[in-house]
Amino acid sequence: MPLQTTTNIWHNGQLIRWEKAQIHVMSHVIHYGSSVFEGIRCYTQGDGAGVFRLREHMQRLIDSAKIYRMPIPYTVDQLCDAVVEVVEANGVAPCYIRPIAFRGYGEIGVNPLKSPVEIYIANFPWGKYVQGDEGADVCISSWNRLAPNTMPSLAKAGANYMNSQLIRMEADINGYVEGVALDTNGYLSEGSGENLFLVRGGTIYTSPLANSVLNGITRDSILTLARQMGIPIVEQALPRELLYICDEAFFTGTAAEVTHLRSVDRILIADGSIGPITSKLHKAFFDIVNGLALDKYNWLTPVKVREAVAV
Repeated sequence: MPLQTTTNIWHNGQLIRWEKAQIHVMSHVIHYGSSVFEGIRCYTQGDGAGVFRLREHMQRLIDSAKIYRMPIPYTVDQLCDAVVEVVEANGVAPCYIRPIAFRGYGEIGVNPLKSPVEIYIANFPWGKYVQGDEGADVCISSWNRLAPNTMPSLAKAGANYMNSQLIRMEADINGYVEGVALDTNGYLSEGSGENLFLVRGGTIYTSPLANSVLNGITRDSILTLARQMGIPIVEQALPRELLYICDEAFFTGTAAEVTHLRSVDRILIADGSIGPITSKLHKAFFDIVNGLALDKYNWLTPVKVREAVAV
């Protein structure tokens, strides 16, 4: 999915031109993957725009950095203000926002502690991530998610996404739009960049964080909406075959938003169409982010942009 450039990027407290956002080839992050990042969406609502769950994303960035002993010299509030600043400076909405913190140019060697921490925030137009207007055709990947006590799955770290790349490339080469990974015990984990939900008998099932699952913010939002609707929820280890016999399945994530699955390993999920529970949650989510329903959870941070752009 090609990048559409914007004008400004926020770097360590100030706006710089997009083309000036460069790093040295000997930066620590290039050699050792020492980065943490976020993905955030900004949606348009009528005459305005709002960033979805901005504070939660910035807190997760700080949490990820803390796990990797990476000092972030900004508070959550300051990082939120920086996001608003760059979105308003570029005047682009709807858009995708990418904050990233990484170890920069300083020393070589695995130990990162003496390499400086650089922070950038960019935003740009970005459309649908998981392709398939009639639902996504996915596969079970041959690649497992990270084992416990190897790499921390609660950190949204760049290095973790080498595993995601293997999952996504394998799926693409074999004619699927996405792969679903199992954990090292053979239970369902998540997609390469999405949390996974199943519906069976009117109950929502999803894997707990202990199954090498990222603590997704869209995941949390869907769980909140489901509880408000009175839909039963079970978080437990789930066998692979439950995907083949469930009534509905869907991905959630900042990039994927709420995307229903049509098939797994070429086995249709029910009749392949979006199911009633997925449909209700999909509508409730998009009604809030698009300003068609009251934002009673205060999920949207308002930003001022000149005009909406096509993505």
